[in-house]
Amino acid sequence: MQRTVAEARAGDAGRGIIRLDPSDLALLGLSIGDVVEIRGRHCAYGRALPTHPDQRGLGRVLIDGTGRTNAGAGLGDLVSLVAAHTRPADEVTIAFDGFRPPRPGLFARRVSDAFRDMTVAAGHVVRLRLIGGRDLSGRICATSPEGAVVISRDTRITFAAASGEAPPRTICYEDLGGLSRELARVREMIELPIRRPDLFARLGIEAPKGVLLSGPPGTGKTLLARAVAQECEAAFFQIDGPEIVSKHYGDSEAKLRSIFQKAQARAPAIIFIDEIDAIAPQRARLGGDRQLEGRLVAQLLTLLDGVSSRGLVIVMAATNLPDNLDPALRRPGRLDREIAIGVPDRGGRLEILAIHTRGVPLGPDVDLEQIAGATHGFVGADLAALVREAGMAALRRAAAFDSSALDGISLEDLCIGRADFDTALSEVRPSAIREVYTDVPRVRWSEIGGMAEIKQELIEAVIWPITKSSLFADLGVRPAKGVLLTGPPGTGKTLLARALASEAQVNFIAVRGPELLDRFVGESERAVRDVFVKARATSPTIIFFDEIDSLAPVRGLSGAVSDRVVAQLLTEIDGIEELKGVFLLAATNRIDQVDPALLRPGRFDRVFEVPSPDCATRAQILDVQSARLPLGPDVDLGGIAASTEGFVGAELAAICQEAGRMALRRAVARSSDAPIVIEQADLLAASNLVGCGRSIRTSRQATPRRRFW
Repeated sequence: MQRTVAEARAGDAGRGIIRLDPSDLALLGLSIGDVVEIRGRHCAYGRALPTHPDQRGLGRVLIDGTGRTNAGAGLGDLVSLVAAHTRPADEVTIAFDGFRPPRPGLFARRVSDAFRDMTVAAGHVVRLRLIGGRDLSGRICATSPEGAVVISRDTRITFAAASGEAPPRTICYEDLGGLSRELARVREMIELPIRRPDLFARLGIEAPKGVLLSGPPGTGKTLLARAVAQECEAAFFQIDGPEIVSKHYGDSEAKLRSIFQKAQARAPAIIFIDEIDAIAPQRARLGGDRQLEGRLVAQLLTLLDGVSSRGLVIVMAATNLPDNLDPALRRPGRLDREIAIGVPDRGGRLEILAIHTRGVPLGPDVDLEQIAGATHGFVGADLAALVREAGMAALRRAAAFDSSALDGISLEDLCIGRADFDTALSEVRPSAIREVYTDVPRVRWSEIGGMAEIKQELIEAVIWPITKSSLFADLGVRPAKGVLLTGPPGTGKTLLARALASEAQVNFIAVRGPELLDRFVGESERAVRDVFVKARATSPTIIFFDEIDSLAPVRGLSGAVSDRVVAQLLTEIDGIEELKGVFLLAATNRIDQVDPALLRPGRFDRVFEVPSPDCATRAQILDVQSARLPLGPDVDLGGIAASTEGFVGAELAAICQEAGRMALRRAVARSSDAPIVIEQADLLAASNLVGCGRSIRTSRQATPRRRFW
C-alpha cells in the first residue's frame, strides 16, 4: 500500500506514532497500536493510530519529522506501508551528539521512559526533549537483537561516544507552534520552488529568491528558517550579521562571496542572514566613518542580483528592525517577500507550551490552557524560559534547597506542578516589553476601602472588554478606549490603577511623563510611539499615565516639546492604525490642565471622579488600613471616621501608621515584654497630627501668589 506523507500534528511529534485512515488499517490487517513499517529511501517504524476526521479519505499517512527523516521521505512523497515484524529489545545503544550524561544510570532511566513502546533500528535518529525546550539528537548505534525492536521497561539502555559524524538535523514543522499562517506562506515561497521547479517553468515565472522575516526577538524566525531547510532537504548556511564584520579591508565582502559560492555548489540551498540590519543599514544614514557597512550593502546587493546564475539558492533574512534596512534590499528581485512574525495569540501560546512540555512530567493540576491565558505578550523564547524556570522550581522544591538531598530524589515522584508554574510566572517577563514592563504590586479590590461604584465602573470599562469580548462583538458595542481618573491628591487613583492591573491579569505599562520628554527634536515623539508599538505587539495591554497633566498639558501653554507629545498621543490613540487590545488608563488631580482634545469620546471616553470619602467610606478605609495592626479593645474606628471629615485615603492610612509609631515609642520607653497595643488615644493623637499637616497644606494652597509678569 502506498500513501502520501503529510505533516503530523504537534501533539503527535516525538511519540513514535503514525496516523492512518481506519480503512487503510483494515486493508493492512492491523489493529490500533500495531507497528507499521514505512518504506521510503530507508525504513522507519511507527505505531498505527486512526487519523483525524478531517484527514480521512485523502490517502495520507501522517508522520512526524523524526519519522520522515528515518524513512528518507519528505512531505508529499509516496511511501509504502506494510505490517512490521518486531521483537522486544534486550539492549539498545544510543550516541547523543555533543552530550555526555553526568550520571548515566539516572539518564538511562529517563531515556527508557521517554522512548518506551517506540520501535527503532540501528541507524535511526532519535530526539529527546529536555525541560526548557532543548532537544538532544542522537542515533541508534546498535540493538540486541538486530532489526526492528520495541523498547520496553526491561530494555537495557547504554550509551556510546559520538561517531564524529555531523549531528542529525531533526528540526521539523512540528517544532513550530503559533506560526501556522506564516509557515504556510514560507512553504509556498520556498518549499514549492525547490520541490517542483517545473511548475514555475511551465507558467514562465520566476520563483521568489528572497524572503525577509521581521518580528520581535524570540518569535521563532531562525527556527522557521532551519525547519524549512530540513524539510526541503536543502543545505543550510547561516550568516550572523555582526560576526561577518572584519577590520581588514575587503575581508567581510570576501566572506559573503564565499558563502554564496558554497551554497551555489550545494544547491538546493538556503542562506539565512540573521540580524541583517547589522550588515545592511540604510546607506543614507551612514557617516564617513562607517564605509565598511556601505561596502557590505553594495556587495550583498550584487550577490542578490546574481540570483539567476545561482540556481536554487534562496536567501532568507531576519531582523527586528526592518525600518533600519537599506531600501534597495527590499525591492522585488532581492528580498522581494516580507513576512511579519508577531507575538503569538492565546492559541499560538498553547501550541508552543505543548511543544516545550513534550516529555516533561506535568502534575495533574497543570492546565496549559490556563497558563496560555496568563502569558499575554510572551513569545516562544519566553515560554521556553517559563517551562525551564518551572522545572528549576520543581527541583528546588524536591531538594528543599539542600544540595545533599539531590541523591534522594525519586524520578517517578518528580513532576512540575501548577505552583511551580506560578513561581516561574513571577520570574519570567515578556521580552517584547521588558524595558517598559511594570511589575505591579499585587493589590486586590478588597484591599481598597469603599469606592464600590468606581470599582464597578472600572471593571465594566476595562476588564469586561478583555473577558467578555464576544458579547461586545455580538451587540456591536465598541469598548471604551481610555479611562481618566480625576480627583484630589491622595484619594486612591493610583491604587485603583494597581488593583485594576492585578485583577485584569494583562500586561501593564506605567508611563512616567518626565521620562518620555527629551530635549532633542523627535525623541519624545519616538518614545511615545515605541510605547504604543510595544503595547500593540503584546496586547491585551493596559497603558497607565500617572499625572497625565505633566505629559499632555494644554497645547500652546507649555512649549513646543509638550505640543508635539500631545499631537503624537492623539495620533496613536485614534490615528489610521487601530488601537486594538490596548486600554488607556490615566490619573490626574488637575484635569483643567489636560489638553481638551484628549477628553473627547474615542480617546479618554470615560472620566471618573474619585471624590473625598464620606463617613462610611472613611470607616471602610480605616478598617482596611488597620487590618494588620494590633488594635486595643477601646478602639472605635467609627468615631475616628466621624472626626476626620474631609480626610482622603492617604491621610487615613497615615493616621494608622502614625498611631502605630506612637504605640511603638510607648513600648520602647516602657522596656517591658508586654504586647504592643494601639489604643484609641493613639489614633486620636495621630488624627490631630495629620490634621495639622493637612491644615498647613490647605492654607498654603489657598494663599494667593503674587505674580511679577
